[in-house]
Amino acid sequence: MAATATGIHHRSYSSELSLRATKAEYFRLGLMVVVLLVVPFVLDNYWLSIANTILIAVIGAVGLNILVGYTGQISLGQGGFLAVGAYTSVIISDRMGLPVPVAIALAVLMTAAVGTFFGLPGLRLKGLYLAIATLASQQIIEFVIRRWGWLTEDQGFIDVERLEVAGFRVERTLFEQQWYWILLAFAVLTVLTARNLFRTGLGRSFMAVRDQDIAAEAIGVNLARAKLTAFAVSSGFVGLAGALTAHYTEIVTWERFTLDVSILYLAMIIVGGLGSIAGAVYGAIFMTLLPVLIREAATSIRDVAPFLASQLPAVQNAVFGLTIIVFLIVEPRGLDRIWQRIKDYVRFWPFRY
Repeated sequence: MAATATGIHHRSYSSELSLRATKAEYFRLGLMVVVLLVVPFVLDNYWLSIANTILIAVIGAVGLNILVGYTGQISLGQGGFLAVGAYTSVIISDRMGLPVPVAIALAVLMTAAVGTFFGLPGLRLKGLYLAIATLASQQIIEFVIRRWGWLTEDQGFIDVERLEVAGFRVERTLFEQQWYWILLAFAVLTVLTARNLFRTGLGRSFMAVRDQDIAAEAIGVNLARAKLTAFAVSSGFVGLAGALTAHYTEIVTWERFTLDVSILYLAMIIVGGLGSIAGAVYGAIFMTLLPVLIREAATSIRDVAPFLASQLPAVQNAVFGLTIIVFLIVEPRGLDRIWQRIKDYVRFWPFRY
């Protein structure tokens, strides 16, 4: 095994199918595992809650990237699909009395079905026209959860019971720590599943549709099946993120699933890198931490620049938009490409190429 990659020279099928081929890659993987295991022991509850939010965002961003980045189907309905997963899981677990794991699994299936239904326009529409169609799905779902009183029993929100599975119940004193391990397991499973999905024929058919759908159909790819399956798989991951959000926050309201959320998730995969699972992770981390760091900076310089604290929401929106513009101009392939260039520079130094 080489220390660094100087080319792809596989001598066996097992080598070709491996996710990592160099010692440097395994070293970075080991370092990442150590960091993830240490996080809950070094962060306080505030920063640990942000880490938990990032883990949920990773699941949702990976799901959206499967549809937008890998299949080329633009979607602005992320917030609505998150709502379907959240409301379905809570209603099944709290009202029907089924175990939470069963409720989450059914929420994933329900969201996949809803995503497939709203993906039907994708069989005829492309580009901005498809984006408008998925925007309609966001508005329809948001309208339903706001107006249908049965969902919330006319309260406008749903209080969710504390997570309890097979006798295990999340404790108030260790709430963030215990949820960290739960969300970390789901996030890791999501990333591994998505990485392996695109090593299969199904995943390659998604990418063929993205690159050139006419050519893909010419070589035997069923476009209708590929597009609808992409909507189903993507929505399933998003539904999982929504269900976990509901049980983690212990309250479900429509304000958590507005169009702003859809735009935020789209920004995550743009900033992280379209068509990259690692990019979805980087984008989720970056875009979740960005408003937090802006808020911390505004607090620290409140005495010097008091207008920043008073205009904090406007400043956050301005930085949010500016960040997307900068990435689209400077590095359209996102943080994942920047990281690849850094690794190439270190590997080939002191040579330029």
